[in-house]
Amino acid sequence: MNSTANNTDKTSALPMNALNEIPSPRGDAQHITALVKKSGRVTGYKLSGGNIINKADAVSLARQGGISGVGISNRKGGEYLKSLPDGTENNNLSNLPTVTG
Repeated sequence: MNSTANNTDKTSALPMNALNEIPSPRGDAQHITALVKKSGRVTGYKLSGGNIINKADAVSLARQGGISGVGISNRKGGEYLKSLPDGTENNNLSNLPTVTG
């Protein structure tokens, strides 16, 4: 393996290592289409089915396979969703529009 490919493999593995869990989505899993924010902080998510759910319910739903393209991470004792790295930035959660919930 050449060093460029090896470095690419290591770089792409870093974001995956930041996830505590990577749930397997079901066939009917929805995806996140927008973020719900309050005072600049994510408080929930709008799903492809049109419903808006809070952060804790979204983590639970993702764990059950109901949300695709996300992993579960932990910060300061709280769980939240992160996009699975796929080499594309336009579908990262941080690049999604914001809606009011």
